[in-house]
Amino acid sequence: MFTIGDFARHGRVSVRMLRHYDAIGLLRPARVDPGTGRRHYTAGQLARLNRVIALKELGFTLQQVREIVDGGLTTEELRGMLRLRRVELETEVAATTARLARVEARLRSIESEGHMPTDDVVLTSLPAIRVAELTAIAPGFDPGDIGPVIGPLYEELFRRLGAAGITPTGPGVARYEDVPGGDGAVRVHAGVRVSAPPRDGHGETGDPRVLDLPAVERAATIVHRGPMEAMAPTEQALTRWLEHHGLRAIGYPREVNLECPPDREAWVTELQVPVTGAH
Repeated sequence: MFTIGDFARHGRVSVRMLRHYDAIGLLRPARVDPGTGRRHYTAGQLARLNRVIALKELGFTLQQVREIVDGGLTTEELRGMLRLRRVELETEVAATTARLARVEARLRSIESEGHMPTDDVVLTSLPAIRVAELTAIAPGFDPGDIGPVIGPLYEELFRRLGAAGITPTGPGVARYEDVPGGDGAVRVHAGVRVSAPPRDGHGETGDPRVLDLPAVERAATIVHRGPMEAMAPTEQALTRWLEHHGLRAIGYPREVNLECPPDREAWVTELQVPVTGAH
């Protein structure tokens, strides 16, 4: 048998923690010396301790831990719970990372207030292009609303294009429209350049629609470098430029994905917004 100090060292926990587990009935000592009250543990109890610590690290309360351990949790069941918790934590980390990127973008917008871009914005015409696209509805135009919609939409688009034997011939082109009566909802069009014949597709749940986006006589364009959730400073620089030159945007900007490497910080996206007014 091991003293509580030795057992704590072998289990890589504190003596105080073992005393607490004893007090709440979660991990009782194998023997308590009736004369001194000293606790003693066996090596076999490390198995229960390991399960307790693992479940606690997975986020369960000590009461839940006791119920699970007393229920005869198997190693495979614990492994399954670990896999599930890993997915949950990865999702939380991704959401937190995206949220921090949006905050950083807002801070950059604040820092750039009063600065007018000079060579960043180009006024040009846009040719007609043919795209294949899928659409879905996002609750708003905030990056936190658009991101969870457009990412899976593009994954599904490329999967369906592959199944249909359609090969993209150019960059991705995302565009947006207000949903009439949608209380701020936005229709997201996730598209990519193709040369396939036009076809209607089957709406928001079927095959990709192939259509020609018409030419734009005048559009203001600006290039954004970095992840999409950090787009705010670039968009607001474009907005200030339009106001300064007496121009008004017609609808939402298109997003043309010029470069999309695995490192999102290296993404290059061109914003293209049709404009009206005097220049």
